[in-house]
Amino acid sequence: MGQDAGMNFLQVAILRWYQANLTASFAAGPFPFGLAFDGAHIWVANNSGNSVSKLRACDGAILGTFAVGTFPEDVAFDGACIWVANFGSDNVTRLRASDGSTLGTFAAGTGPEGVTFDGANVWVTNSGSHNVTKLRASDGVSLGAFAVGNQPRAAAFDGHHIWVTNRLSNNVIKLRASDGANLGTFAAGTFPLGVAFDGVNIWVVNANSNNVIKLRASDGANRGTFAVGSGPRAVAFDGKNMWVANTTSNNVTKLRARDGANLGTFSVGSAPGNVAFDGANIWVSNSVSDTVSKL
Repeated sequence: MGQDAGMNFLQVAILRWYQANLTASFAAGPFPFGLAFDGAHIWVANNSGNSVSKLRACDGAILGTFAVGTFPEDVAFDGACIWVANFGSDNVTRLRASDGSTLGTFAAGTGPEGVTFDGANVWVTNSGSHNVTKLRASDGVSLGAFAVGNQPRAAAFDGHHIWVTNRLSNNVIKLRASDGANLGTFAAGTFPLGVAFDGVNIWVVNANSNNVIKLRASDGANRGTFAVGSGPRAVAFDGKNMWVANTTSNNVTKLRARDGANLGTFSVGSAPGNVAFDGANIWVSNSVSDTVSKL
């Protein structure tokens, strides 16, 4: 089978190496939103439940639900701990991934929504204070707050830089991870929300444009704009393809990363808000269904 067939050899381990739209659904907490994979489990931020759920990735079994702050929006894994951005509490919670124990709560800016890990530090987007906070992952000490655009939503790390979507500025900002220096502002579509790195390029989801744009990470050059579903909100990379959660159309779009070709649209639950990859499968949080889907 040739490279263009879209084969994911990791799927051999789950006895599904062929291409098929097989979707399973698992219960989560109320209004599930943010997703993160820790190597064995999927963590789900339950926005209306002020909690996160830990699901075993192999079968979706819930292994625990853990209290966090108010209106948790996003989660990230740092190799040992789960970090949760609590929009209503203006802070982030650090949980030990092995057992969900709370290891600390740390102040962020106003209205933290997105969180990402750069290998040493955790970056939090603060939509109300229009900045990002950099926290040392080892102990949660604040290493600075850096101005970005209007209402930053999500962040992604490209190996050297942090990319931040600014939904009311219709752009993305590139920050140097070492010191937070602003290295450029690049136009996006209307109301950019999700962002992901594919190893070479940055992909930005534009909720009101119903598309995604592909920017070269080295210089921010626009490599293309690609139509997706209605109300796209989040994007994830599976090693070969980009998966986009379309909130209004209740589906996900699969785009080939090298050229943006549309490889299919797959139905999930109601109001999918986020998407993550576990090495073999795509997970989608369905906010109105109170479920997560596994494709």
